[in-house]
Amino acid sequence: MKFGARVSFRSGNANFCARPGKSGDYAEAYIRYAAPVCVRAGAGLVWSFLTGLNAKRNGLLEKKLLIARETIRERVKELARRISSDYKGQQPVIVGVLNGAVFFFADLAREISIPIEIDFIRAASYGSEMTSSGKVRVTKDVEIPIQGRSVILVEDIVDTGLTLTRIIRNVQRKGPESVKVCALIDKLERRNVPVSIDYCGFQIQEGFLVGYGLDYNENYRQLPDIYALECEECLPVR
Repeated sequence: MKFGARVSFRSGNANFCARPGKSGDYAEAYIRYAAPVCVRAGAGLVWSFLTGLNAKRNGLLEKKLLIARETIRERVKELARRISSDYKGQQPVIVGVLNGAVFFFADLAREISIPIEIDFIRAASYGSEMTSSGKVRVTKDVEIPIQGRSVILVEDIVDTGLTLTRIIRNVQRKGPESVKVCALIDKLERRNVPVSIDYCGFQIQEGFLVGYGLDYNENYRQLPDIYALECEECLPVR
């Protein structure tokens, strides 16, 4: 895993360094992982070692802060403003993809200033592994009638693209006027199928991410920030 993760976003932050001379909807930037914290020798080092062993025994892995909650909050507001502007005079149906998008979905919906209807869809893909199985099935479908309606799918992360492609096809069969995608994370590393993301929060090149709805074995979802897992033997298979 690299120590620099490529990210695209609009607003600046003290932890980000925009690449000069880049134009367009997003500025190119790099997030640099914080340097490892040094522990004191002796008792402090032993305590740190034992704490690490206990974390692994409980299924928790080392992680590095990637995107802070303040940056997430500002980006969600920007996405909500764009959606509110693009759908002015309409009442789109916002469909959250369970379970990962639940926090992003809730925050986004509260920031949208136009009338909306909400629903959810769930598709099984990841299971308990750190790489996608490639097999996707819809386990909870949209219940609101969406024929002739504008639909926005809200996803936590687009990785291989297989899950989202399956969901889009499922929704399109119901005859909506349009289907657009709003994704918090667009991860490019293992994309297998092309996916058009209309509203993108952050673009990440690689890494296994947790927090703000993203999980590993159902752990870490509740964290308010987004982290990259640091356990080398557990990184996604390239």
